[in-house]
Amino acid sequence: MQFEITPGEIRRILPRMSQPETPRLSTDVQVMFFDTDCAGVVHNIAYLRFIETNRTLLAEQLGMGLVGMADRGVYPVVVRTEIDYKRPAKLGDRLVVEGRLDSLDRTRFWVAFDVKRVGDDALIVQSRQMLCVIEMPRARPVPLPADWAERYAHLRTVKA
Repeated sequence: MQFEITPGEIRRILPRMSQPETPRLSTDVQVMFFDTDCAGVVHNIAYLRFIETNRTLLAEQLGMGLVGMADRGVYPVVVRTEIDYKRPAKLGDRLVVEGRLDSLDRTRFWVAFDVKRVGDDALIVQSRQMLCVIEMPRARPVPLPADWAERYAHLRTVKA
């Protein structure tokens, strides 16, 4: 008897340790009345709030906790948001926001998000945000943390 293994199965079988580290985080959301319009459909701006929560918690995982940033006066700032609305979510839906560090260079980084409905796993929204780190009150950009270049080398858009 001969077995064949597909490339997809190989990726699932390989231990996670052999894969480069990509910071990611999932957060759960239940659609509330205030998230919707009179037809019970989620407002487009509500998705940005869902994403903001995920991104803030992911930033903590990346070493950019809220309190520490305020103490140092250094903050990640959204420079650009791209968002594609694939299908509507409705009042009472349970959603999961999956965020991940997507790419980086010396001073900017991208975070990508998928918003899916729990139950049928339907893709509701895809989004990407570009951020840079700003030192306040001078409002000057600063380089990303030095260890990111090595830790996340597989995500670098400009190779050193």
